[in-house]
Amino acid sequence: MVNLIGSYKMSKLMGCAAVALVTAIAAQGTPAVAQDGKKVFFLLPNSTTIRFERRDAPLFVAAMEARRPGTEVIVQNGEGDPDRQQRLVEDALAQDANLIVYTSSDANLAAGALKAAADADVPVLLYEHDAVGGQAEAHVLFNALAVGQAQGQRALEIIESMDKDVVRIARVKGNQGEYGTNQYEIGQNEFLQPLFDAGKVEVVCEQFTPNWDPVQAQSFAEDCLTRTGGDVDLFLGMNDGTTGGSVAALISQGYTPGEIVVTGGQDATIEALQFIVQGWQDNTVFKDLRVMAEAAADTAVAILDGQALPADWINGQVNNTFMDVPAAFLPVNNVTSPNVSDVVEAGIYTWAEVCQGGEASQICQDNL
Repeated sequence: MVNLIGSYKMSKLMGCAAVALVTAIAAQGTPAVAQDGKKVFFLLPNSTTIRFERRDAPLFVAAMEARRPGTEVIVQNGEGDPDRQQRLVEDALAQDANLIVYTSSDANLAAGALKAAADADVPVLLYEHDAVGGQAEAHVLFNALAVGQAQGQRALEIIESMDKDVVRIARVKGNQGEYGTNQYEIGQNEFLQPLFDAGKVEVVCEQFTPNWDPVQAQSFAEDCLTRTGGDVDLFLGMNDGTTGGSVAALISQGYTPGEIVVTGGQDATIEALQFIVQGWQDNTVFKDLRVMAEAAADTAVAILDGQALPADWINGQVNNTFMDVPAAFLPVNNVTSPNVSDVVEAGIYTWAEVCQGGEASQICQDNL
């Protein structure tokens, strides 16, 4: 487990430092602008999905500062523990929060947090993850069904290119019960179910990944390889953490890039892009977090100012069993080796960063 776990621990430390920095900056406010005392608590779900600390938090803080200078944004992390996140909500309410931007640690155990906020008459804006069983003003998320469809379509293309009567796949799913996990599976199955029904594809291993933990995904993949004697043609994940776990399992057991296909990525982390150019991972679904920060900040400002939700963003709804939550569904883009440039051109990473460790690949030789 050395490769993924080592980089994960370092990323976690860096992410925590970044959150501490943006929290401190946000707390200072902007001296030149009169503060109105408004407080926004941005509650992250965990540290295992590294995008939240590394990119979502600082981008949201910056977007809020640009739109509503002087608003204090306080970033805290539930660390994958719904009880801890409930305490963070209660603490935010005790500190006179005006808005809670909430990415649930566990969607199915969020009702208590939502009720506490509703009882205190403090609005909640859901961010990416759903939260079941309570009131929320709005939900900003990437189109989860579209993500699953992109993953499923790509898996179908790979499977159809294999010269095999039956393709054996392992499914590394996300956190059980989440709206996103459910939608990703529905989207994937739109393309894969006909293959299951026809006997063209056999699922030899499948498991949910608690808290999207890459280490648990790696452990599952290693166990699957052992139980099947390596007779797996494709690992299908749901985000870059779960696909990264599969890649780390292959590396730890001595496989070579492409020997067993790993697909189903999502988030366009730097590690995933590096795996793609090196040939270990097939794809990632790019979700431009700058766009998400803008949508969340615009929606947050409207809620804070008592105005209508921004019509430019709200384009649907998500039913969380308590209500139909107005939703801003954001677009996604599937990225494989030929269009890694989409992420670079968006200014997310440089070619030097993407090609670290993959300098010998053709795509890197063409762009470095």
